[in-house]
Amino acid sequence: MRYMIRHTTIYRYAAPVGGCHNLVHLTPRNDRNQRLLFCDLLVTPMPETVTRFTDFFGNDVTFFSIHEPHDQLQVTALSRVAVDRTDRGDLSASLPWEQVTQYVRNANSREGLDAFQYLYDSPFVKANPLLLDYTRESFKPGRALLAAVWDLNHRIFKDFKYSPMTTTLATPVEEVFRSRRGVCQDFAHLMIACMRSIGIAARYVSGYLRTTPAKDSRGNLLIGADASHAWVSVFDPHRGWVDFDPTNDLMPSDQHITLGWGRDYDDVSPIKGVILGGGQHRLEVGVEVKPVEV
Repeated sequence: MRYMIRHTTIYRYAAPVGGCHNLVHLTPRNDRNQRLLFCDLLVTPMPETVTRFTDFFGNDVTFFSIHEPHDQLQVTALSRVAVDRTDRGDLSASLPWEQVTQYVRNANSREGLDAFQYLYDSPFVKANPLLLDYTRESFKPGRALLAAVWDLNHRIFKDFKYSPMTTTLATPVEEVFRSRRGVCQDFAHLMIACMRSIGIAARYVSGYLRTTPAKDSRGNLLIGADASHAWVSVFDPHRGWVDFDPTNDLMPSDQHITLGWGRDYDDVSPIKGVILGGGQHRLEVGVEVKPVEV
């Protein structure tokens, strides 16, 4: 599949902003199943400084500064990507999850060392004893890693209700666990916290879904289209990083487009920065993901 993506973010300020400095994660990644064909970032007002670099996790990042007064900031990312269909394969053929935890903790390979950093707490994902019993229902002794993760993915989808406006970025994982409500970002953080609590390396993936009316293989509308989306990636020594989407109870294939990954949302938030002045502001975000001809 090939897609054209338009991601527009508009900040409307109650008072003029004297200047701003921003970090932007809006360039899709090149990965084994995805190829970036084109990306352009349009910013109004025009920045005085624009710098592009690769961050610690290998994500493409754009930094820009605006020094003139403005009461509105608009950032539009236009991208074109090609995404290959992936096969779920036999999840029961993966190693027992206990062996994988030992492999990562004793890692002496490049892949294992990379996975090691995703075992520990991060700003939005903290280990919590409350999650252990819930996680162990899926991670029975000797169970294949990916089969256990798939079961956990399904249980989160079944046990938690997708409910916009009930959480914020500041909502802790344990509160999401208690209320059983949230959005894709919450469910990704929750699933990562569950797996880290039992010693499995898991990372946060930011990206997009094909714009509604995208459907999964069962004909169900996918939740999270027309906006940024988030899911989870788990390290398997034989297959590398394997993606799971607890919001939609599936394994991403050619309807998911990856922007970036990190320990949690904080590492790959689409736009973050600092402003001088501005007072209160109103945020508008629009995402459009369209299939295009080759």
